[in-house]
Amino acid sequence: QVLLVESGGGLAQAGGSLRLSCAASGRTFSQYAMGWFRQAPGRGRELVATISYSGGRTYYADSVKGRFTISRDNAKNTVYLQMNSLKPEDTAVYWCATTNYGDIQFKVEDYDYWGQGTQVTVSS
Repeated sequence: QVLLVESGGGLAQAGGSLRLSCAASGRTFSQYAMGWFRQAPGRGRELVATISYSGGRTYYADSVKGRFTISRDNAKNTVYLQMNSLKPEDTAVYWCATTNYGDIQFKVEDYDYWGQGTQVTVSS
């Protein structure tokens, strides 16, 4: 059974930083791409960032490019999302998810296991 557990969400002020972590178990973590998604109230779930199995390829949504950094530590079975220069529009529930592919994936339906989600709230 694949289990993903996010941590690190919470409240931050605009311009501040948060780091999300996602610990994975039940799958050979180092073989699969990982992604971070978010959903704000009244909006659909969107891809924030994704990283390939080795960490060699990454992709960011335009809205977070230059502010967020996705990384992974395959020895710890953990993927991170460092969020800097936070904006109120970053307020959302954030999920990590894993794919059945080694390379980065862009669509929600390409991710087969999801964490429980963590709330990020950015105040102005």
